[in-house]
Amino acid sequence: MTTQDELRPTLTTEAGAPVADNQNTETAGIGGPALIQDQTLFEKLAHFNRERIPERVVHARGAAAYGTFTLTADVSAYTRAAFLSEVGKQTETFLRFSTVAGNLGSADAVRDPRGWALKFYTEEGNYDLVGNNTPVFFIKDAIKFPDFIHTQKRDPYTGSQEADNVWDFWGLSPESTHQVTWLFGDRGIPASYRHMNGYGSHTYQWQNEAGEYFWVKYHFKTDQGIKNLPVDEANKLAGEDPDSHQRDLRTSIENGDFPTWTVQVQIMPAADAANYRFNPFDLTKVWPHEDYPPIEIGKLELNRNPDNVFAEVEQSIFSPGHFVPGIGPSPDKMLQGRLFAYADAHRYRVGINADHLPVNRPHATEARTNSRDGHLYDGRHGRSKNYEPNSFGGAVETGRALWAAVPVNGLTGNHEAPSHSEDNDFVQAGNLYRLYSEDEKARLIANLAGFIAKVSADRDDIVERAINNFRQADADYGQRLEDAVRELRKQK
Repeated sequence: MTTQDELRPTLTTEAGAPVADNQNTETAGIGGPALIQDQTLFEKLAHFNRERIPERVVHARGAAAYGTFTLTADVSAYTRAAFLSEVGKQTETFLRFSTVAGNLGSADAVRDPRGWALKFYTEEGNYDLVGNNTPVFFIKDAIKFPDFIHTQKRDPYTGSQEADNVWDFWGLSPESTHQVTWLFGDRGIPASYRHMNGYGSHTYQWQNEAGEYFWVKYHFKTDQGIKNLPVDEANKLAGEDPDSHQRDLRTSIENGDFPTWTVQVQIMPAADAANYRFNPFDLTKVWPHEDYPPIEIGKLELNRNPDNVFAEVEQSIFSPGHFVPGIGPSPDKMLQGRLFAYADAHRYRVGINADHLPVNRPHATEARTNSRDGHLYDGRHGRSKNYEPNSFGGAVETGRALWAAVPVNGLTGNHEAPSHSEDNDFVQAGNLYRLYSEDEKARLIANLAGFIAKVSADRDDIVERAINNFRQADADYGQRLEDAVRELRKQK
């Protein structure tokens, strides 16, 4: 009679050899020292020592799920991308949510922007859309990104995040005022990943079959409704259940309660950009809906959990440079920097062949490159030649660019963005403040004041610069904040 154990697969080494004993180390006699010939022991220990790859410099803490994007509107007049070519067409996706500043072991329920990294597995290759749960960002030029992130991370002397560093940078960077107003409002702590919007944030290019191109912004509006956490509830949850958002996403999908988002785009004719009232490629600004109304184009549903968090969530990689025909970049200076930085970070963190991993490689087509060897290389190319052109039947170029060429002119140099009539770092922050209800304003002021008041007592200059930015956005905003900070600092 066959036993239950006999029906189970045999445990093996990494090389596939059967493991005779997985409970006891081979030793020199009973109670003697371990033998170096016990390859099961050493293979297991060596692998264990290397099981953790370096965590992401930013967006280290995250959760993800697979899903489906369904096109519900005809957008062929704007783009020739195949996955956007036919109403009803479905494309497999993988979406990773994350916090920005926290490390891998940090809590979910904290005040921080949430990353929104979405991979479309299209028949023309993978398309990665990397954004946040806010439509804007703190800075507008990638050259400032390392400095900004250094202020959010641990101070080199104290080993802790320091209010002095955060507010010193924000006060000296007026462009951050809009995003900070978002972050310290109610939406700064979403109740779950399901109950928040996502945004492509950057401006991207769409090109149609006729060669015409357009500037585009993406919006993903949650169908579950916006829900946020009050500060006291978030603090309690972060301490009691640091995995709250990750668990909520996983269990909702396990229970068949699949979260969905309505996908919208704003579309700007290319000719509008040069004379628009502010720089349309400035990541610290939104396009007002009255100028470019959002158009509903699809539905995103998450319906399958990863089987292994490390293999699929931690080793997943996203690059804004992963485009498909009919979609491309814009002159957005933050996006331009990210086109390099994200892919380079993954080459360091996961390895030069990270794109070969199942979660990262194309699912609806196959990758055909001349890259070989390196860490994680699996020999998939066999004997095929690794150069082009060749006369051995190797892959050939198409000769057609993925996106439209755009005109450029002028001298090379370290230029600020071109000026527009209403370029201003404070107008949209003030507009956002005035949209808030009185209760929302009160919470915003309390959240900001509580953090600004932590600045060192002898650095009033940092406090004054920070408050002045909010005053320039709205006089009432600045005055109420000044009063609240002054009262808190008197109590210290």
